[in-house]
Amino acid sequence: MTIKVLLVDDHTLFRSGIRLLLSRQSEFTIVGEAADGAEGVKRCHELAPDVVLLDLNMPGLSGLEALQLILEDRPQTAVLMLTVSEDAEDLADALRSGARGYLLKNIDADYLVSAIVRAHAGEAVVAEAMTAKLVAQFRSAAAPAEPRDEDRLTPREREILGFLARGDSNKGIARALDLAESTVKIHVQNILKKLGLSSRVQAAVYAVEHGLGRSD
Repeated sequence: MTIKVLLVDDHTLFRSGIRLLLSRQSEFTIVGEAADGAEGVKRCHELAPDVVLLDLNMPGLSGLEALQLILEDRPQTAVLMLTVSEDAEDLADALRSGARGYLLKNIDADYLVSAIVRAHAGEAVVAEAMTAKLVAQFRSAAAPAEPRDEDRLTPREREILGFLARGDSNKGIARALDLAESTVKIHVQNILKKLGLSSRVQAAVYAVEHGLGRSD
């Protein structure tokens, strides 16, 4: 089975370039395109893609607003923001709203292909150039965020939350901790439930905000 991808961007030439690139990869099927956020939400509902590549700044309904509506309708969809914005606040807002990842339009083709596959597999994908900005954004907050049921996590769940902060996959975590991948999956589900979160990306953001990321 191929990964079904929907392209949402107001620049026709950019969409054409991405379509051409991904159509050459056997693991992808481009199920549709949209030229603005409102159309993107509608097309996502109609076409049920696995992954949405979503521009951030578009006329009318913004990418962030479209992201929220898409995930309200189809929370299982992996949405990757694909943008020119290197603003740390845009990055943080997108991840808090449930984006599976945040990529810059100047990334190379191989990285984009890899990012789509990883996002579809459940991994958090953030452009390397933005990772340091993400950490700095949370560390520069005037006051630390209030803890949210953090004390309910078991020591093992705290440990796995640290791996999530780095964007590690279930398979990678299982290998590092010598656990079954199914066991890691259960721990991740428990973490999300206890913290009132809906995605691995939100868990990673929570970990960074509360100083729970791994130091190695």
